[in-house]
Amino acid sequence: MTGRQDGDRRPPDPGGDTWARELLDQLRPGGRDPGKVVAWLADAVGGRACLLDGSGAALAGPPLPVDRALLADLASGRIAAASWEERGRHQRLVRVTHPGTAAVLAVDRADPFDRRCADIVARAAPVLELLLAARGTATAGQRLRRATADLRLAILQLLMVEDTVSARRVAAGLWPGLLDTDTACVYVLEGYARERDRIAEECLNATRDHALVVRCPAVDRHVIVVTPRDAAGDQLRTVAGRRPGTYLGGSAPQSLARTATAYGQAVSALAVARFRPDQQAVYAERTHPERLMDPDALHRWATRLLRPLDRLAHHTRAELLATTRLGLEFTAVSAAKIMGVSRNTVRARMERAEALVGADLTDLTVRAVVHLALNAEAGRDAPAPSDTAPVHLTDLLAGDALRAWADALLGRLDPDARDLRRTLRGWIAGGGNAERGAQRLGMHPQTVREHVRAAEPVLERQLLAGGSDLYEVVLAHLALGALDPPALPRTNPGPPDAPVHG
Repeated sequence: MTGRQDGDRRPPDPGGDTWARELLDQLRPGGRDPGKVVAWLADAVGGRACLLDGSGAALAGPPLPVDRALLADLASGRIAAASWEERGRHQRLVRVTHPGTAAVLAVDRADPFDRRCADIVARAAPVLELLLAARGTATAGQRLRRATADLRLAILQLLMVEDTVSARRVAAGLWPGLLDTDTACVYVLEGYARERDRIAEECLNATRDHALVVRCPAVDRHVIVVTPRDAAGDQLRTVAGRRPGTYLGGSAPQSLARTATAYGQAVSALAVARFRPDQQAVYAERTHPERLMDPDALHRWATRLLRPLDRLAHHTRAELLATTRLGLEFTAVSAAKIMGVSRNTVRARMERAEALVGADLTDLTVRAVVHLALNAEAGRDAPAPSDTAPVHLTDLLAGDALRAWADALLGRLDPDARDLRRTLRGWIAGGGNAERGAQRLGMHPQTVREHVRAAEPVLERQLLAGGSDLYEVVLAHLALGALDPPALPRTNPGPPDAPVHG
């Protein structure tokens, strides 16, 4: 047995051999695999090869028996290489520097190592070092990117529950000044799930870290972007515009505390974008029913409806409002993923808000009306006075402008000979359930679904998925008297200090 301090790495035979080119090929993009290098090495020397860690476990190639003392000396760096012969087998051991530790390349063959084989082993070791270093760098980079993505998601989740102080504190460490703004816009890009990482990277590059880019935890085709003061809107439109099959929905400017509202607006705009040739839409581009109502009356009505929540602690009230707002837009599972809580927590918070307000959220018209109140509450700048005459829902729905909007919206369905308007009304009356709607209409449930689906591009609204688009159509029916307005609030609201678990 012999050992060398210099690693026994001698220059190759100047006569040349094809093995040198083959070894270099292992560094090409198609190679770069330590396992392939070890397999090639075994074949090149006509023996066996293995890459071991300091404990003797195989990192690549089939494990080889080696002397434990030699392995320890090599792994510790006391020697750089060693030769060993036992029972008719000749073995070469070479230390390979590994990120954070060291590995040992073990090669053995039946015949003694001639100069050619020794050169191959000596040259293979630094190639393995390069590949292991590259793998370590790539792994570290992946961990950093994953940690950064998790941090962005955590910031978004804090914004969703109106905790802007904590969100700013977390963001300040990596992106100073990112959230030092009063207003922001939210954009949602939708593409193919397999391309989402590329879309997210393009958004990051386009915004130059001046926006919060998050892979949506609920929808694997969505990328969410929170941009201060709509500073990155044009760049995001460019990203979406050059990608076929990619849609973009944007919100109106909102305060940071209303990020959840802005997100709902962006998703609503995204539904409109699916029906547009340029595949892009912004929430402010279409008329919404709340804008056609008397703003003072709307805020007074919403304040009165949501007043039972005012008895809660501020942070608890904010949690219930934000959770209920998202829970009305999405399923409990999706809302939970967006907020970073369990779905049981989402359901418990919504049930508590439901009990306090005195609303039956299983009723689709109630959901639409509560959604209207939540949006009005989010948009108010100051609390409504409590000593004014109460405003009723029927008062809000009686305006001429609102009725004209509703008639124009639902009137788009009239030219269709299938009477989509009747089907849609029956489906809504059945709580948005095709089976219950079919019983009311005397139709097959599949026909009901087909009619509702056919109404979506005509109305430029997503109906089957629920959310803001559907609630607007419900309000249009209420404004025209096609549906009975719900009675709110119910009697016997729940206690404000009811616990929430999850």
